[in-house]
Amino acid sequence: MNRRQFSRWCPVVALVALGAGLCAAEVIAAPPDRPAAREGIEVLTRGPVHEAFAEVIAFDRQAGVVVPKAPPDAINEVPPDQKPAGANVAWIPGYWAWDDEQSDFLWVSGLWRFLPPGRQWVAGYWGKSDDGYQWTSGYWADADARDVEYLPQPPEMVNADPDGDAPSDNQTWIPGVQVWNQNGYSVRPGYWAKMQTDWEWIPAHYVSTPRGYVFVDGYWDYAVNRRGMLFAPVSFDAGVYAQPGFSYSPINVINTAALIGYLFVRPSYGHYYFGDYYAANYEGLGYYPPYSFHNHQGYDPFYAQQRWQNRNDGAWQQSQETQFRNRRNNEEARPPRTLAAQAKLATSGKSKDEGFFVAAPLSELAKSKEHPMKLEAVSKSDKEMHGQSAKALDNHRAERQKLEAGTPGAGAKAAADGSAATKAKLPASPILAKSRDQLGADHAPPKIHETPPAEHKAAVKVDPKATPKVAPKIEPRDEPARARKAEPKVEPKVESKPAPKADAKPAPKADSKPAPKADSKPGPKPEPKPNPKDQPKPEGPPAESKEKPNKEKPKK
Repeated sequence: MNRRQFSRWCPVVALVALGAGLCAAEVIAAPPDRPAAREGIEVLTRGPVHEAFAEVIAFDRQAGVVVPKAPPDAINEVPPDQKPAGANVAWIPGYWAWDDEQSDFLWVSGLWRFLPPGRQWVAGYWGKSDDGYQWTSGYWADADARDVEYLPQPPEMVNADPDGDAPSDNQTWIPGVQVWNQNGYSVRPGYWAKMQTDWEWIPAHYVSTPRGYVFVDGYWDYAVNRRGMLFAPVSFDAGVYAQPGFSYSPINVINTAALIGYLFVRPSYGHYYFGDYYAANYEGLGYYPPYSFHNHQGYDPFYAQQRWQNRNDGAWQQSQETQFRNRRNNEEARPPRTLAAQAKLATSGKSKDEGFFVAAPLSELAKSKEHPMKLEAVSKSDKEMHGQSAKALDNHRAERQKLEAGTPGAGAKAAADGSAATKAKLPASPILAKSRDQLGADHAPPKIHETPPAEHKAAVKVDPKATPKVAPKIEPRDEPARARKAEPKVEPKVESKPAPKADAKPAPKADSKPAPKADSKPGPKPEPKPNPKDQPKPEGPPAESKEKPNKEKPKK
C-alpha cells in the first residue's frame, strides 16, 4: 500500500466507526547476521484481539478453553521503533492463542497501550489441566490491590435489560452484577450512567481462574481510538521461530476503525476477534456480532459507545444487522484474511471499499500528517527498559500461575469447591498505570460511577455441590496439525446441530429477528460442536420480571 492510499484510508474508514482511528501492521525481524525470513510467516488481518487491549465482559463467565497440546515457548519479541507519545504508555508483550481452524497456535502480537488510569495488568497464561492445556485470561486489576480474593462460582446474572427508557439521551444502561458478601452473593442492580466522549466505562465483571473467580470492579478506560497501537497477529511455521537467535518485531498496525467495523465477541475463548468470521457456521463456533452479544450475553463497551454516538440515528442499530447479514451472504463483501491478500486486492483495483484495508506498516503511519496520534522514536535505552519490563511481566505471570494452579491451602480448596472465599498475595505488576496526580488533563479519567447498593437480603448462597462450569475442550484431529494456505477461498460449511436439552426453568421469550441466511459455499471442516453454553442466548424475560436476580424475587 503506497502512502497516498494509506493517508486516504485512515480518515475515511474512521468515519465509519468512532472518528479517526489507527492504521496498523506488523513485521518480522530476523537475527542481525542473516536476512529477514519470509518463508513460513503469514501476517493476518483477522484473529484474536490482545486481551490487554479489550477484556470480554460476559454475564456467564466460563473457564478458559482447553486445547490438546502445549503452547510453544514465547517468542523473543522486540518492541517496534516507534510508539505513541505520552508518559502513560507501556509495551505489553504478545502471547500464543489457539487457532481452532488450523489446530495450532498463532501469535497475538504485543501492543503499545495507554494504561487505564488506576489499573495494573495481570497477564493471562496457559496451564496444564487434566484434559490438556487451559487458558486463564488476563485482567486489569486495581493498581493498589495486593491481595487477590478468589470467590466461589457466581450465579449467572440474567436480568440485564433496563426498565423503561434512559432518563436522557446522554446516558446508557450499565448491567447489574452479583457481588460477594461473606457467605453468599447479593445483587447489585443495574443503573443508568452518563457516557463520555473520550472514555469508555468497563463494568464490573468476573474472571475465571483454576483457584476461583476474581471480581474486577468497574473502571474507566480510554476510548478505542485512544487506547494505543494494536498490531496484527501472525501465523508462524515452527521451524521459523525455533531458529537460534530468532526475534520478531511487529510493524503492521491494525486500523481501529476497521477493527470496530469487523468486530466479534467470542466469550467461550475469552477474546474479541476481528476480521472475516461471517460465514454461517462461525456463530455455532461461538463468534457473535456485537449487536447480538450486547445486553444479551454480556456488555460490549465498544458497541455501547457506538450506539451512544449514533443515538440520533434511529436506523443505526438496524443498519448494523443489515450490514452483518450482507457480509454473511456475500463473500465479496468480507475483508481479506491476510496482509498478502489485502495487498493483492489493493493492486487489483477490484474493490473500492477502503474499509477492506485493515492493516498497514508502522512506517507509513509515522509519515502520515493526518493521523491524530503523535508518535515518537523508541531509543535504545527505552527498548532495554521495555525488555526488562517484559521479563518482569513473565515473572509476574509465573507467580500468578503458581498461586492459582499450585497446591492450594484449605481456604483455596473451599473456594474452588464453591463453599467459601480465600485471599492470596500477588506482587504488583510491572505494567502499572501512573497515579491520577501524575497524569495530565487528557489522561485524568472522569469520576467513578456511584453504583446502587447491593441487595444484601437477596443474597444467594452457593451450593458446594453445584456443577461447575465446564471449559470448552478442543479434541485432537486425525489430519495434520496445520494446513498452510495463503488465502482460504472457501468458508466453513454449515453443520446441523442437535437441539439443546430442555431447561427446567420457564422458557424465555424467543428472539423475533429473522435468522441470517446460511452460507451455501462448502468450507473446511469445523471444530467439534461447542458446549451448549456457547450458543446464543434468547432475549431476557419481560420487563416486569427485571427485578428477579435469580429464581426468587428479593425480599424487601
